[in-house]
Amino acid sequence: MTDPPSRLELLQFARRVVVQQATRALAQIDGWIAEEQRREEARRRAEEMRPPPPEWLVQYGLNRQNLDAVHVGGCWVAAKSGRCRPATRAQVLDALRQQVPACTHCRPDTALGFLE
Repeated sequence: MTDPPSRLELLQFARRVVVQQATRALAQIDGWIAEEQRREEARRRAEEMRPPPPEWLVQYGLNRQNLDAVHVGGCWVAAKSGRCRPATRAQVLDALRQQVPACTHCRPDTALGFLE
């Protein structure tokens, strides 16, 4: 019959088990860190590639042909409507000259200096 392991042998075995488990846990955490770094890099690249927001927006009617309003690019009403498209400064001025109403919240006519 074999003698039971000594207390020292049990402690050395316990240490090897803990080292092995810690090594695996650290490898798993390192994998999580690497994955998060890849995600953040992808987010950063996507943010850099995103085109700048438009300066001016025109809001189309339900039939998508009539112009309903003119907005400044960051207007919350325009974002909420979902019927806006980017426009150039010249297009917005032309729409205002054709009596398309300016948004009462963002006041693009004031931002353009359009007083007609």
